[in-house]
Amino acid sequence: MTYCVGLLLDQGVVFASDTRTNAGVDQVAISPKMHVFEVKNECVIVLLTAGNLAITQSVVNCLRAAVEDDSADGKHLHNVKSMFDVAGLVGAELRNTYEKDGEHLKNHGIDFSASILVGGQIKGEKPRLFNVYAAGNFIESCKETPYFQIGETKYGKPILDRVVKYNSEMLDAVKCVLISFDSTIRSNVTVAAPIDLLLYRTDSFHADCRQRITENDPYYVKIRRGWADGLKSVFTTLPNPDWC
Repeated sequence: MTYCVGLLLDQGVVFASDTRTNAGVDQVAISPKMHVFEVKNECVIVLLTAGNLAITQSVVNCLRAAVEDDSADGKHLHNVKSMFDVAGLVGAELRNTYEKDGEHLKNHGIDFSASILVGGQIKGEKPRLFNVYAAGNFIESCKETPYFQIGETKYGKPILDRVVKYNSEMLDAVKCVLISFDSTIRSNVTVAAPIDLLLYRTDSFHADCRQRITENDPYYVKIRRGWADGLKSVFTTLPNPDWC
């Protein structure tokens, strides 16, 4: 399991993903689920992946190979003209991977499970954010629904629903994302730090604000403790029922 969040804001896009890929009594694995494609001053594209790691790694590696090949007549993530086209390429690669591996996975009792958040900005348009499903189809976020989650979503969703708006300040959104991750990590052992965080500011065309947040990161610890203490404080002020 995993947990990834993408927030589309007026100021830019916030991306965050955990790094746990396997959880059991004696097996814990760490692998990045955030993948950045950048042409400085031209585009920044970020993929957040959830699901079967072999599937998502295959998709990302094929997308990178297409960029490196850069054949004259081939589209890839560095030469398309819109983020819509980017989402289309990611979806197409998911379908290609299914055509190649889907039947083999089925024969071994394994579902074809993968989803990818695709966000960023290409020069000439505003930042955009998409959620690409295993079938290769996708949806786009909007001002009314400015965020997507994939993976283990239910524990971190309430705080995002209550706090995040399209016009939220970016650093306020970062606080909210970290609280969302803390809530998820507390309730599900298959999600864990380190957390990869990337802040992309509109029209910067540079993915320079990146951070890997460990469990003992001083700011993360402060946020976790402050949120827990705040919840307890508010809870004690709530009135008891008067009907029994």
